[in-house]
Amino acid sequence: MPIPDYQSIMLPLLQFAADKEEHALRETIDALGKQFGLTTEERKELLPSGRQATFDNRVGWARTYLKKAGCLTSTRRGYYRISERGLALLTEKPDAITAKSLRRFPEFEEFQSESKQSTPATDIEDEGASTPEETVEQAVQQLNHSLADELLQTIKECSPSFFENLVVDLLLAMGYGGTRKDAGQTLGKSGDGGIDGIIKEDRLGLDIIYIQAKRWANPVGRPEIQKFAGALQGMRARKGVFITNSGFTSEAKDYVSLIDSKIILIDGQKLASFMIEHDVGVSPAVTYSIKRIDMDYFVDD
Repeated sequence: MPIPDYQSIMLPLLQFAADKEEHALRETIDALGKQFGLTTEERKELLPSGRQATFDNRVGWARTYLKKAGCLTSTRRGYYRISERGLALLTEKPDAITAKSLRRFPEFEEFQSESKQSTPATDIEDEGASTPEETVEQAVQQLNHSLADELLQTIKECSPSFFENLVVDLLLAMGYGGTRKDAGQTLGKSGDGGIDGIIKEDRLGLDIIYIQAKRWANPVGRPEIQKFAGALQGMRARKGVFITNSGFTSEAKDYVSLIDSKIILIDGQKLASFMIEHDVGVSPAVTYSIKRIDMDYFVDD
């Protein structure tokens, strides 16, 4: 039998999780493989890249879509559990769950909008709406969006000191000057007045940028930004970067826009995006080369 697509997998996956227990992705793949009656050869069938089993990939995406719709929740790295929304959806006894049907949930609609740069969400009924190039770009954006979520979940499980070093690694990768030793000279020191590290604005060291890194579960509020701004004044500095894995309250953002010091706020989404762009904490998995006709080659001399 053909390997089911991810939309055909979503309802069985949610039904599998209906026992309210915590489940691992590998456990889910094995259980659904048996439910669909897939042979060993079908389970081993690979994507064109040859890097992952097709069925594993589709189960993974089915889980991702259900998580984005709020029907599943992450419990820890690689594990999930059904949510109250997921249980409520099952009580409706749907014949199937599709990307289109999940658009009823605002979180899923927002996910598709962000991953496709506000272009209309596509599913099986919308095939042909985009050119191949657009489809590839949208797919890459969606992959990176999910990767960003995984990065932030992983960062949440790291220690605060590791997060501080991660921030410095990222800024160095982004082209800021100095060495790793220079950048980390204030890391981990007590009495830093709200400053976790420093980095040179350029390789010549013409100016210094002060860093504050907060690995928090909740949004960073105005008091923490005020503390950082006060620390900058104490150092007679005017430039700072405040980075968190979570987000910032509206009051914090408003405060930054009113003060003289130049403080750049980087929230979790921006942090993950920069990490992906500059290969910090991630590595290339598959590279696709899109080719076009070389018209110069076909010039007949």
